[in-house]
Amino acid sequence: MNKTELIQSVAEETGFSRKNVEIGLNVAINLITKALAEQEKVQLVGFGSFETKVRAERMGRNPKTGEDIPIPASKVPAFKAGKALKDAVDG
Repeated sequence: MNKTELIQSVAEETGFSRKNVEIGLNVAINLITKALAEQEKVQLVGFGSFETKVRAERMGRNPKTGEDIPIPASKVPAFKAGKALKDAVDG
């Protein structure tokens, strides 16, 4: 399911217009993104949690030349599924 299909499904389930559902979804995504950029954890009980993790600097290899290259440290978004979501997917 892509974003457009999700918007359509939510609109059908709720009776809201697709435009209003799209606005709500975009606002939610933007707020989660902003929170993660500020190193905040976002918990959606029953669904899961989003957080920012720090990936340490490490050595990698250029596949073309075989040369070792340093890969700088970075911050990456991470998602951990909640129990209810895991149970729904598993069974």
